[in-house]
Amino acid sequence: MKIMSYAGITKSNFLLVHPDLPALSFCRSHLSSSSILMVTSNYEKRFRLITRFRYSVADRTSASSVDASVSKPYTGRLGGKQRSSTSLYSRPSLIEMKNERIANRAKVYDFLRGIGIVPDELDGLELPVTIEVMRERVDFLHNLGLTIEDINNYPLVLGCSVKKNMIPVLDYLGKLGVRKSTFTGFLRRYPQVLHASVVVDLAPVVKYLQGLDIKPNDIPRVLERYPEVLGFKLEGTMSTSVAYLVGIGVARREIGGVLTRYPEIVGMRVGRVIKPFVEYLESLGIPRLAIAKLIEQRPHILGFGLEERVKPNVDTLVEFNVRKEALPLVVAQYPEIIGIDLKPKLLGQQSLLNSLTELSLEDFGSVVEKMPQVVSVTNNAILKHVGFLKDCGFSLQQVTKIVVGCPQVLALNIDIMKLSFDFFQREMKRPLDDLIAFPAFFTYGLQSTIKPRHKMIVKKGLKCSLSWLLNCSDEKFEERMNYDTIDMEEMEMVPSFDMNTLMVRSDDSNSEYEEDSDDEYL
Repeated sequence: MKIMSYAGITKSNFLLVHPDLPALSFCRSHLSSSSILMVTSNYEKRFRLITRFRYSVADRTSASSVDASVSKPYTGRLGGKQRSSTSLYSRPSLIEMKNERIANRAKVYDFLRGIGIVPDELDGLELPVTIEVMRERVDFLHNLGLTIEDINNYPLVLGCSVKKNMIPVLDYLGKLGVRKSTFTGFLRRYPQVLHASVVVDLAPVVKYLQGLDIKPNDIPRVLERYPEVLGFKLEGTMSTSVAYLVGIGVARREIGGVLTRYPEIVGMRVGRVIKPFVEYLESLGIPRLAIAKLIEQRPHILGFGLEERVKPNVDTLVEFNVRKEALPLVVAQYPEIIGIDLKPKLLGQQSLLNSLTELSLEDFGSVVEKMPQVVSVTNNAILKHVGFLKDCGFSLQQVTKIVVGCPQVLALNIDIMKLSFDFFQREMKRPLDDLIAFPAFFTYGLQSTIKPRHKMIVKKGLKCSLSWLLNCSDEKFEERMNYDTIDMEEMEMVPSFDMNTLMVRSDDSNSEYEEDSDDEYL
């Protein structure tokens, strides 16, 4: 029996296909305003199938309802599988996936707690879904020398992939020359580097440092000393701190050396750290150009805390009878004196010298003014030098005068002092009073200065003081040898330290920054 089927299409968005029996004959479709599909056989009784198919082009949605009693031949003819009523993208599957992630994360947290790591800060951070991967990260960090305590100090490091983050960064640092032996300390100070991109974050900073005249061979040492530099923005603190230093007189050609010795400068805020420090030293009486020279020579002084250390130390110096007008020379001679724990050192040296000599409190202040480094001279050295002077035949009072007149005798090479004293007695044959009057005799070179000058005045038949003989340059001494008489005014002693020596500035260090532009750093 043939079954004839008629298909009626009433709308362009309506399509009905009924593949069923192997031998179906379809008549040509007729388009009409309302067509009826008729099947000559009793469809309800033979197939018990009601098919509704709606398709909407507008919203691209579909819904189907198929009787569960469709015969197997029907399904086979469609060539497809009978679909479940639940889709892979429906809400229940997403919930299941979410629950699975929560369960996996809980297992990872349990693992971390079990080895002593507190995972509280890891919420919201993408972590491995398995314990095995997390164990790999922890083991890798352990192999770098980091402890559980180190990881707890910065637990976000556990969000770094070993292959995608850690290894590329460490390989790059190694290629730059950063020593593997320093990796542990490097990562303890700046573990955030493991999050960085070599191309986007690290390489531009290294290039910028090289542009500041830091030699390529010095880059590894700079990074080892101050790894935090890799996290600074080029257009931020790094550029402004360098610009300010050049602005106050630090020679541009010296910037590379300054940053190599003390790279922490690039992380200092000008308005909060550098500028207040410079202005305070100026208020003490140190010229700005001299401050710039001090920074070139000892850039680490910028790291002395102004409120915590520098100002209290200056007050302490005044407390120990250092005159306020002498403070500029004291700081310029020995800048470290404003950065150390000063008061205990002053108390200790004052007590020691009082026990060895007749040094008064005022005398001690004078000693510090002339040689502020005395605060760092060891007790053993002071004992030996005072003992040497006593062995030379000086009385306790005379030793006191020598120490007050030239405190440097407490820190000179004692073997050279012995040689100079032997020459003074045997060849020069002068009285001890000459040494009391000019104890700086011990600070001059025996072979380079004392012997040749003594020979010249003996040959010329001149009699002069040790000060006239030694306290001048070689050129000046040559002039003196042409004198018929000795000018007594030239016998006056000059200060042991001259602030002007810090004021010498090369032509190419002229700054293109105006001093009145400091306001931009506030």
